[in-house]
Amino acid sequence: MSEATLETHSFQAEIKQLLDLVVHSLYTDREIFLRELVSNASDSMEKLRHLQGTEKDIHDAALPLEIHITTDKEARTVTIADRGIGMTRGELVENLGTIAHSGTKAFLTAMKESGNSPANMIGQFGVGFYSAFMVAEKVEVFTRSWRVEGEDLLWTSDGVSGYSIEEASGLERGVKIVLHLKEEHAEFAEDTRVKHLIERYSNFVGFPIHLNGERINKVEALWLKNKADITEEEYKEFYQFACHGYSDPSYRLHFSADAPIAINALIFVPDENMERWGMQKTEPAVALYCKKVLIDSSPKGLLPEWMRFLKGVIDSADLPLNISRETMQDSALVRKLGSVISKRVVKMFEKEAEADPEKFQAFYKKFDRFFKEGVATDYASKDGIAKLLRFESSMTEEGKLSSFADYAARAKDGQDKIYYIVGASRAQLETSPYIEAFKARGLEVVYFTDPVDEYVVESLGEFDGKKLVSISHAGVELEDSANEGDALSEEATGKLCSFLQEELGDKVTSVASGKRLVDSPVIALVPQDGMTPQMRRMMKAMDENFKDEVKVELEINPRHPLVKKLAETSESNPELAKLVAGQLFDNALIAAGLLDDARETVKRMNALMEKAMG
Repeated sequence: MSEATLETHSFQAEIKQLLDLVVHSLYTDREIFLRELVSNASDSMEKLRHLQGTEKDIHDAALPLEIHITTDKEARTVTIADRGIGMTRGELVENLGTIAHSGTKAFLTAMKESGNSPANMIGQFGVGFYSAFMVAEKVEVFTRSWRVEGEDLLWTSDGVSGYSIEEASGLERGVKIVLHLKEEHAEFAEDTRVKHLIERYSNFVGFPIHLNGERINKVEALWLKNKADITEEEYKEFYQFACHGYSDPSYRLHFSADAPIAINALIFVPDENMERWGMQKTEPAVALYCKKVLIDSSPKGLLPEWMRFLKGVIDSADLPLNISRETMQDSALVRKLGSVISKRVVKMFEKEAEADPEKFQAFYKKFDRFFKEGVATDYASKDGIAKLLRFESSMTEEGKLSSFADYAARAKDGQDKIYYIVGASRAQLETSPYIEAFKARGLEVVYFTDPVDEYVVESLGEFDGKKLVSISHAGVELEDSANEGDALSEEATGKLCSFLQEELGDKVTSVASGKRLVDSPVIALVPQDGMTPQMRRMMKAMDENFKDEVKVELEINPRHPLVKKLAETSESNPELAKLVAGQLFDNALIAAGLLDDARETVKRMNALMEKAMG
């Protein structure tokens, strides 16, 4: 090659600054250079595809649109070749050596004025090519333009001093980039390493990618295809390949949208929840793509935390990305993207639950914790998730689940509350004194038996205008029962309440007659602002020094034989009445799960048995 055909150029000052930023500041993970170069190759062939519809004279028009990557371990090189639009001499200078194409000057000015870091500022500047210099000591760009009058050219640079352009020969249309790797990055000349990178970052690029003659990207980007053109087998294959699913998914959401943001999404719901088997917390597995190029395989914060069990792909061409494609630059846009997807997911579950209730019930039993977490943490979707909650109740068969909507449909006319009770098991709750009056009046009570349920109902507060009310708290008003039975007189009831109040002292905030009980003599009610038994146990588990003085409202059943007898005994045998009163109170605390120390209870019980035995 004669010196006359060799042009040498110095990089503009801004390009030197940019190269320094790229090599030393922007890219923390050097392996993504390959993703950038493959993405550029894909963009170039996409442009040629559009030209084919408008231009008649295209050089090498019959060449198939493919990307070919070759590695040479001994020469320490990796080569990426495309058959896209290529570049002319002027385009080589403009695109790879000046600020005209990259917008570098504007970027550097904006960064200086704002004081932000490069990673936060560079999103809109197309400078991915320069990532090659993170791993290469020399880069050669062979190119032939699509234009008939184009030349065979070679652009060469070490990324420091400048670049040269000279004539080449025998080139096909497109661009071939040869990276002469730095010694410390020789791993990228290993075909197994490169194959892994293609499969991870570029597997769904819309053109065939060949590595050393072997086609690598065989699975299509199904999320961009029409649902009608995809078979169940293709969906299954994609799920197992792209989402690492080992069985058929439970549900699938596939949709496209143009407004308020361009989205193509394909999301799967697995059929098993690994967290319930004691596995570590599931990491987000809905990958984020931009035009079929992977941005982040596990983007945190894109979807609400409770949706971490989902798998799949979200692709948005609207996302402005930083140069490393690792973080989203415009947080408001990302929030909008996450919001749209979240609403679609919740709506999908709602439709599936309605279409096949039994299938959803089986699914819910495995994944219920996620939905409950969603109610407590995802304020924007709380009402929608509440429709998906399932539970047993006093009107369902054991093992059969119901919803709040079902409860509302069964509720009595004019009933503006949803009653619930929290406990360890259905069997325990079925025999609880709290539920007696509700069963007697035909009022349904929801059974919550999961330790987290209390947080859920407190977070929810109401459903469809009906307030969620705990029947173990004070303040619940009930209508008179049709069969109240023979009760103590008002005067005798008042005297007994005063006796109990005096005997129990500051252990109770009040003693009163009520309508809660049918078969039990007394009941201990947690004050409306008091801490429930479940909450107390949780606080104790977290803090061994936690102390909470138990104070309850005691409600008596004036129709119960034991209560009637106690009213008589309080006047005829005060000492025995005091023992009975204390025991009745402790029994109520035991039923409520509020008795911490039973030593005094046992001592009193022994004294009562002595008296009973004479």
